Amino acid sequence: QVQLVESGGGLVQPGGSLRLSCAASGTIFSMYTMGWYRQAPGKQRELVARITSGGGTNTADSVKGRFTISRDNAKNTVYLQMNSLKPEDTAVYYCCANYYSSNYWGQGTQVTVSS
Repeated sequence: QVQLVESGGGLVQPGGSLRLSCAASGTIFSMYTMGWYRQAPGKQRELVARITSGGGTNTADSVKGRFTISRDNAKNTVYLQMNSLKPEDTAVYYCCANYYSSNYWGQGTQVTVSS
């Protein structure tokens, strides 16, 4: 069983930055594709960014150039660096570990961008 614990969310002003972390346990972390998703009130959950076991990344167009995903396999942790935050980035952010057809989710962390 994979356990994922997100941290780093909070309230930030527009234009500010946050770094989310997701610590994994109970698995061989380096084998998994790790992703960050978000869900705003009344909207569907959407992919923000993903990083494969080999380090390849893809990022949603809405955050490209502002958000960066990275991973540290020695620490079993994936990060999401979020810069130039906008009010529309407000959502609950979820970490996901994927290995073939298996997906594991964290509990989510709230990010609120407001002045």
